[in-house]
Amino acid sequence: RPGRLIDSLDEAASALRSGRLVAFPTETVYGLGADAFNEASVASIFTVKGRPRSDPLIVHVASAGAAEALVRLGPGGLELMRRLTASFWPGPLTLVAPAVPELPSAVTSGSGYVGVRVPEHALARELLQRAAVPVAAPSANRFGHVSPTRAQHVMDDLAHHPILVLDAPPADCCGVGIESTVVKIDEQA
Repeated sequence: RPGRLIDSLDEAASALRSGRLVAFPTETVYGLGADAFNEASVASIFTVKGRPRSDPLIVHVASAGAAEALVRLGPGGLELMRRLTASFWPGPLTLVAPAVPELPSAVTSGSGYVGVRVPEHALARELLQRAAVPVAAPSANRFGHVSPTRAQHVMDDLAHHPILVLDAPPADCCGVGIESTVVKIDEQA
């Protein structure tokens, strides 16, 4: 079944919960999303993108509280995380911290660390709220290709796979145009 464009947030959210891949717009680039706790769905991201399994995935969530639930930090690290999220979220900042053990190792590529972020894009945030699952989502393109900033870019690169692509008007999409800034919180440093 080839990929297809959709405009329904409910369809996209339901698809994520049922294990399908959904490409969605953020303020940076389009992401190729899967339920972060569904190991088969996460594995399909690597297959569809041709991405090396040694390259970890960023997990997108609807709130700072949802991000905190995915990391293991002591009081100092948690305080730093909260300061950063209060200043820069929602937005194009990914925070990397030790992952909770329940998160599939495919998400972290066995590193024990997970990148988390709350996107600023209204459609992305609404999708994350409706899906009610953390969404692992690297850029929605073949590994090594230019990151997509339009739904049509995703279709051009990945439509031969059974993915859904949440369409967004180009004027409302991917204004940053490059991946997020990454900050690692390491309490051992």
